[in-house]
Amino acid sequence: QVQLIESGGGLVQAGGSLRLSCAASGRTESMYIMGWFRQAPRKEREFVAAITWRSAIQYADSVKGRFAISRDNAKSAVYLQMNSLKPEDTAVYYCAADSSRRISITDKDYDFWGQGTQVTVSS
Repeated sequence: QVQLIESGGGLVQAGGSLRLSCAASGRTESMYIMGWFRQAPRKEREFVAAITWRSAIQYADSVKGRFAISRDNAKSAVYLQMNSLKPEDTAVYYCAADSSRRISITDKDYDFWGQGTQVTVSS
């Protein structure tokens, strides 16, 4: 199995930046795809960004140009640099991983999940 632990969430003013980290342990060879999802209050969980082992990347339209995903395969870690944050980015952010070879924006396609980290952007 794979265990994912997120860190780096917090409270920031609109226009500010945060960097989320996700550290993985266990059978990390299963983590060909690593990604981030988020869930705001009273909303469904939504795709944010994902990256493959070979660094192919996909972003949600709502974060393009503001967020950047990266990974360090040697450390079994994935990161999400979030810039120009907006109040609508407020959510619990989840790290996810899967062994499939193609990025999916559907949360049901990911087998492994972290516990989530809260990001709050004040206006």
